[in-house]
Amino acid sequence: MQSSPLCIGLSLAATWLSASAWRRPDSQVEQLCDLDFYCRVAQRAEAACLDFVFRPDALFLDLPALAHGPGFSSLDPALLLAALARETRHIGLVTTAATSFNPPYVVARQLQSLDWISEGRAGWNIVTALDGSQNFGDAPLPPSAQRYHKALEFSEVVHALWRSYPQEAVLADRASGRYADLSRIRPIAHRGEHFSVQGALNVPARAGGRIPLFQAGASEWGRDFAARVADAVFAATPDAACGQALRQDLRRRAAAYGRAPGSIRVLPGLSLYLAPTRPQAQALHDATHAGQDASRKRQYIGQALGVDVERLDPAEPITAHMLGQPQAGLRSPTHVQLLRRLIEREQPCLHELLARPEANASAHWTVVGTVDDAAEAIRHRAEAGAADGFIALPGGAMQSLDLFVEEVMPRLAAMGLARRAYASTTFAGNLGLV
Repeated sequence: MQSSPLCIGLSLAATWLSASAWRRPDSQVEQLCDLDFYCRVAQRAEAACLDFVFRPDALFLDLPALAHGPGFSSLDPALLLAALARETRHIGLVTTAATSFNPPYVVARQLQSLDWISEGRAGWNIVTALDGSQNFGDAPLPPSAQRYHKALEFSEVVHALWRSYPQEAVLADRASGRYADLSRIRPIAHRGEHFSVQGALNVPARAGGRIPLFQAGASEWGRDFAARVADAVFAATPDAACGQALRQDLRRRAAAYGRAPGSIRVLPGLSLYLAPTRPQAQALHDATHAGQDASRKRQYIGQALGVDVERLDPAEPITAHMLGQPQAGLRSPTHVQLLRRLIEREQPCLHELLARPEANASAHWTVVGTVDDAAEAIRHRAEAGAADGFIALPGGAMQSLDLFVEEVMPRLAAMGLARRAYASTTFAGNLGLV
């Protein structure tokens, strides 16, 4: 049994509309850009005492994907979460901002503003971006090592800006006419390899404020970056062994940087296809993916493994010696490595591989079953030391979201794996960071 509740979040990417699920009559896909739609979801998550809602982001439009589903089209996460701050009172609000394209001053200001608007419930999901460089100039994205090197400087600048204008500097002394103590405001005068920022920030910090930092991705450079700065990592861990290895590695890296090993929470994505019975859940999962373009999945497998899929016998085991070099330019090296490690570990045949989450280029932990199945799978991961929580990604239909917030969360609370009430008025406080 856990000594403390898991850290549990919910994706606001409307994953229950992905694949073919948006075509269901009850999908509400027409409300994808409707604020009230997200307000209802966030309020239900808060009623279930989730720690946070999380909005991923992409700064490009995937036209091939858009032909058959919403793809990456979405509202701006900072604006959406600012609006949700007025409709909620306790739940954390984690927005995504990419370090490859945004100026650090703008991101620091947005997050500091969100923290004021939400009264201490802002969080930042730090990403370097998988794509989208064509929308910010002609230069292609640099390699992962360079992107994370830039991200480290970016995060350092943002933290310096947050510190540059403390709330204590605001006097608002009507009698003397002195509004601020300028001696407490310190321009950062940053001159680095990637950024030159004078400062100070023009939004004061909240007294005692602490904005939790999330990092998405588990590449070698991503792990090193997370070990330096992140409070939590959102990553694909399709099985418990992957989660255990990632958690142990991040703890080791954090200790090497002088941090407490347990200071980084591993929060895998948990894709949930839920129904009253297992056959109904499987039918929901199968119906959701029935319209997927199998040729695109086979193409991805071939590119990631460096094999000619069309020459493979669907029943023949794929072994490590059959693997070639992955094709250059694939969006996520992390997911490519997960797929290749699966081959090395299990030698599945192509027929088996096509049914695995690793073959979907997302590779999230997936549960297809009942409320009891989901609660037991979560308990097993937690007790195995494979996760410190998770980010729920309900799939297939709104019923997966309904069953998660209305039934899975109470089960987890009864097992001591989820909170029954919020312990603090701030997001950092609920995570035990202050």
